[in-house]
Amino acid sequence: MLTQSHRYRDIEREAVYLQPEKCIPPPAQDFMDKVWFIKDCCGIACAVVTWLLVFYAEFVVIFIMLLPSKDVIYSIINGIIFNILAFLALASHFRAMITDPGAVPKGNATKEFIESLQLKPGQVVYKCPKCCSIKPDRAHHCSVCKRCIRKMDHHCPWVNNCVGENNQKFFVLFTMYISLISLHALLMVALHFLYCFEEDWTKCSSFSPPTTVILLIMLCFEGLLFLIFTAVMFGTQVHSICTDETGIERLKKENPTWEKTSSWAGLKQALEGISLQDGLVPSPIHYTNRSLQTWNVLWCTTAMTMLLVTWLAMWKLLKWDMEMNS
Repeated sequence: MLTQSHRYRDIEREAVYLQPEKCIPPPAQDFMDKVWFIKDCCGIACAVVTWLLVFYAEFVVIFIMLLPSKDVIYSIINGIIFNILAFLALASHFRAMITDPGAVPKGNATKEFIESLQLKPGQVVYKCPKCCSIKPDRAHHCSVCKRCIRKMDHHCPWVNNCVGENNQKFFVLFTMYISLISLHALLMVALHFLYCFEEDWTKCSSFSPPTTVILLIMLCFEGLLFLIFTAVMFGTQVHSICTDETGIERLKKENPTWEKTSSWAGLKQALEGISLQDGLVPSPIHYTNRSLQTWNVLWCTTAMTMLLVTWLAMWKLLKWDMEMNS
């Protein structure tokens, strides 16, 4: 039953409600227009800050704690674990950012498209007046993306994108891996402080003691903050998947008009499987086109290149600090 406060107009079968002259399909797009990327200054800034924070944690873990350690096995094992988690976190973030979250085709509320739906007498569909699209069930309009998104949960500035039907898996993996590397970093910071208290501070790090303490405290603050934030977001997303209810639907307290799936079926659908290959890696099972294959190679290459550049830059900084202290 519809209420007067409903924001979207009903479109019935009669052509008088369609107004096709106001819903002209958008022109053909070139390759760059087909790439999903939200041009929002705040979102882009948050995404860049996210990567910089991961690189900072990478620097402190590798060059402050692991390389100066006398326990080679400890350094190798923790270095491998942390770098794998960091790579998966950045890869998940990149995929969540450049994946179409489930945008409804813009400008499809035309007479021809409505007639092709073959609506039954009395059946009503909804039109979004902002993007001139037929709004499917459980779709909501995002004012930042300027599109209607299927099963929209929320718009996240940290990934500069909406979290919807097609990229929820990547967002869940992103929050999970960030919380894991935050927890891992906090544990290593605690162990490093214990080691430095027992040993000489000048021997537990290649940097000066004041610099070491400041860098470790900053990493501790960063890890604690993002552990709490991403763990809460991860739990919220898993709860939404298991209850088959998005964040917007829960916030608006909408009565479900759809048949809810079971928790296990929802997890399998959202994560494209529960196996290690399907559910825990930020890559879809099937590729739909060549551009998707290109972007998969691009995010992998970009993440690894940025990590290597960070390691090289930090190594130069480490050598400079050692020369200054000598």
